[in-house]
Amino acid sequence: MAKTRKQKKRKVTVEPEGFAYIQASFNNIIVTLTNKQGQVISWSTAGKSGFRGSKKNTPYAAQMAASTAAQVAYDAGMRSAEVFVKGPGSGREAAIRAIDTSGIRVQKINDVTPLPHNGCRPPKRRRV
Repeated sequence: MAKTRKQKKRKVTVEPEGFAYIQASFNNIIVTLTNKQGQVISWSTAGKSGFRGSKKNTPYAAQMAASTAAQVAYDAGMRSAEVFVKGPGSGREAAIRAIDTSGIRVQKINDVTPLPHNGCRPPKRRRV
């Protein structure tokens, strides 16, 4: 008989203030809402919201993903968030707007997109 390990459910303390991380790549968008310690309260992606392929990088998909994640966090007790946006994707503003309309007040917006100080050589130009 194989032993089944029981996973202990982690209890996350939800405060009224927290952080919202929006990672917008060219292919997908990931929205994560955490408390001040960085413990994840809720998360969502465009793929989790039911979008596939090239529809995942649209502003509407970002809005849907952000609103589902923000609704779970709002029901848990989060009321305001500091937003950190990373990446060059198209749904950055739509995700911030969706978090704000779901009832979580956006306090501050920080762009934390990593910029190289002339690091790696970029790929050659696309010829379409």
